[in-house]
Amino acid sequence: MKLSPGRILAAIFFTAAGTLHFFQPDFYVRIMPPYLPWHLELVYLSGAAEILGGAGLLCKRSRRISAWGLIALLAAVFPANLHLALHPEIFPEVPASVFWLRLPFQALLMVWIGLYTRTAAKPAGSSRPDPRIVRQS
Repeated sequence: MKLSPGRILAAIFFTAAGTLHFFQPDFYVRIMPPYLPWHLELVYLSGAAEILGGAGLLCKRSRRISAWGLIALLAAVFPANLHLALHPEIFPEVPASVFWLRLPFQALLMVWIGLYTRTAAKPAGSSRPDPRIVRQS
């Protein structure tokens, strides 16, 4: 399976975003909802997950599990983004509308990454049986 430009872009996006968790952890700690424990640790954990998920998109063997992991991660960090939208005073220099736009953007990211959860289609005319299909006699 060839690497598509979209998959390469997704890998770069998530790897870069994950790296920012380590270089600018204060930003991410500030948007953590107060009801969650271990803010800094969760920031580092989510950053590592983004890096691993992004890199995993580039490998055929890990593409599907990495894509599912990134979708789960996007769902897991949604409360932090919602908290930020509900409390724009955390970053008063940024218009509140930006934080609200991040919410549907996460859904779009999930749809995009969802494309990489699918198995590759069998080439037309292939005579080899699909090993995933169990034949009953």
